[in-house]
Amino acid sequence: MSSSRIMKILTISDVESSILYERFDSAAYADVDLVISCGDLPLGYLEFIVTMVNVACYYVPGNHDERFLEMVPPGWEPLDDRIVEHSGVKILGLGGSMRYKPGPYQYTELEMKFRLLKLLPSLWLHKSRIDILVTHAPAHNLGDLAGPHRGFKVFRTIIEKYKPKYHLHGHVHLNYSHHPRKITYEKTSIINGFDHYMFEY
Repeated sequence: MSSSRIMKILTISDVESSILYERFDSAAYADVDLVISCGDLPLGYLEFIVTMVNVACYYVPGNHDERFLEMVPPGWEPLDDRIVEHSGVKILGLGGSMRYKPGPYQYTELEMKFRLLKLLPSLWLHKSRIDILVTHAPAHNLGDLAGPHRGFKVFRTIIEKYKPKYHLHGHVHLNYSHHPRKITYEKTSIINGFDHYMFEY
């Protein structure tokens, strides 16, 4: 991707944004290039977003997204367990949360590490380059909480080894935590996509 090309990215997660859903201003989002969902959003809301912005939309599932086992959100492309390239930007997706009860899209630390190991051939094909890491849960001690909202240590490993420019996640609701929306770890900007947030790549 050319260094002179600026991509405007809208990230959404966990709750329906009243600003987007009830008071959508098409002019304010006319220059959005890409939408990324970090999980736990209703199908109807996702269909509304993809219709209104009419650009490429990617998602990872959250721990409450059992419905995605039967139906992919129309107009959205899954990122889970994949590396995709969009306009020269390489995006790796790993959805789900730390396992805290029986059910899909929940993983132990070892299970999440195994998912990354299965992506190593794809990483090799992409010359071990990741520009954006997209997850539902945060990385360990980087915007996480205790219990079901603990982050994964393997996400820290990804950040430390592959040095993505951005790590987008959800799962930790900003209205019940004291974490800031954005933090920086090493050379990676970590953004909690709760509700919605727009930034320039």
